[in-house]
Amino acid sequence: MILQALKEYYDRKAADPESGIAPEGWELKEIPFIIVLDKKGKLVKIEDTREGDGKKRRAKSFLVPQAVKKASGIKANLLWDVAGYVFGLDTKGKPERAAEQKAAFITRIKEELGGVEDIKPILHFLETANIEHFKTNPMWAEIADINPNLTFRFSDESNLACHKQSIQNALSSPNITEENEGTCLVTGDNDRLIRLHASIKGVYGAQSSGANIVSFNLDAFRSFNKDQGLNAPIGEKAAFAYITAINTLLSKDSTQRMSIGDASTIFWSEKKTDFETDFSLFFSEPPKDNPDASTNKIRALFDSINNGAFINESGTNRFYVLGLAPNAARISIRFWQVGTVAEFAEKIKAHFDDLAIIKPPKEPEYYSIWRLLVNIATQDKSENIPPNIAGDFMRAILTGSLYPATLLQAALRRIHSDTEHRVKPVRAALIKAYLNRYHRIHINPNHKEILMSLDTSQPSIGYQLGRLFAALEKIQEEANPGLNATIRERFYGAACSNPVTVFANLMRLKNHHLAKMESKGRVVNLEKLLAEIVGRFNDFPAHLDLHEQGRFAIGYYHQRQDFFTKKNDTNN
Repeated sequence: MILQALKEYYDRKAADPESGIAPEGWELKEIPFIIVLDKKGKLVKIEDTREGDGKKRRAKSFLVPQAVKKASGIKANLLWDVAGYVFGLDTKGKPERAAEQKAAFITRIKEELGGVEDIKPILHFLETANIEHFKTNPMWAEIADINPNLTFRFSDESNLACHKQSIQNALSSPNITEENEGTCLVTGDNDRLIRLHASIKGVYGAQSSGANIVSFNLDAFRSFNKDQGLNAPIGEKAAFAYITAINTLLSKDSTQRMSIGDASTIFWSEKKTDFETDFSLFFSEPPKDNPDASTNKIRALFDSINNGAFINESGTNRFYVLGLAPNAARISIRFWQVGTVAEFAEKIKAHFDDLAIIKPPKEPEYYSIWRLLVNIATQDKSENIPPNIAGDFMRAILTGSLYPATLLQAALRRIHSDTEHRVKPVRAALIKAYLNRYHRIHINPNHKEILMSLDTSQPSIGYQLGRLFAALEKIQEEANPGLNATIRERFYGAACSNPVTVFANLMRLKNHHLAKMESKGRVVNLEKLLAEIVGRFNDFPAHLDLHEQGRFAIGYYHQRQDFFTKKNDTNN
């Protein structure tokens, strides 16, 4: 299903002459340097294609013959490769291997294009050029240092040599062979089955040389004595199509990719839709040059659902979301979701509805997945986001299913360890979303949905204890202006998990704090608040389970926000 959907995406892009996707047998490759020759094979110059400043300089991408799979041994690409193959440059202290690489590069050109007249100047250059001749070239020092990709161009032409019509005609000649011919599992057509699939590049954390989804290299992975890719028979055309599609979606310039935890996530639709290009903005941090981009797209999403735009225009189109994660030389499928645009739009809207909570003015209106996850990671660092939780979270959003229990656990752990901030708005929003979705699926008549803001009638004892803790902290703050640390730093963890161990002492301490306050009217109001909260439960429990600990955090957060709101109203 995955490979079929990717092939269909390639076919869709290939049918569009403006898509820029590589035709069969070719690929887009960044080529930093071009060797410019005259028609006799003499070097004219080495052209630097890179643009930008400093370390941000980036080479232009060119359409070149598809790369070979360099799993092991010496294998040369056709008419382009790294300097180790083109010049025989020794980059690893193995001069004999470097010479073999150059010989393989020349041999492949002769075997596949030897009869083409336009290829003779290139062969002459390769056979006569000596590294010593290039050491005076201003580009050589950098070439020798980074071993970049190189290709050829003739000085009187603007296109690469591999784009000459005579060369393309030779490359497009059918290669008739019955070797490994069989039925392709992707298309059902008869085709030459591929043994080694080309590398997929751009998956965060995978090997820089690329990795594979389809790969068999040990006896344990094989069946019926079939070698390598013959265990999953896929034709050359289908293999090229799915690999080109996935590499295009994963490319640096792609707007159809994003990173979620350790998963590189790509997405596409069966037909061109706005949803295809907007999808990442629903979940990603907004670009610095347009901080309102994500908010505007999410608002537009809400409007389109309310007015039925997705159903009327593109809502019935199939939409695909694929999460890929590194696994040594292979790529693992973290998640794979298929549905219509309208279905995904509804699920995304439900996710943001669940997250809705009262916030301070400077908080983002909508939280990205990265912001949600980084705020439950150790030290609020993205590298500490648990690897599996991101994929499970994304899957829950796209399917409308339960958020992973590990999400609640991680949020509570982070609140316990973050003595300075405790219940940030983003953590409160996440816990609220988890609990409301859980009880929407697992219906409990004794449970009341958590609202966006303070709910004094919420029956949860955890919620009311959280309110009480916030009120006691507020009393301490008002009685001791400028206090560096409050009960939040010292007692939050125990109050949240084992209330009976600390609340009795905190209730005694509040009498001391109230006695210090000069405004008797304020004292009366705070005592009324305490009485209202305490009147909603019978006793302090010995233990709160994880769900009640989550409600404790929400109750604490809601009460704190209510104090803030009332203070503003008074000032106004």
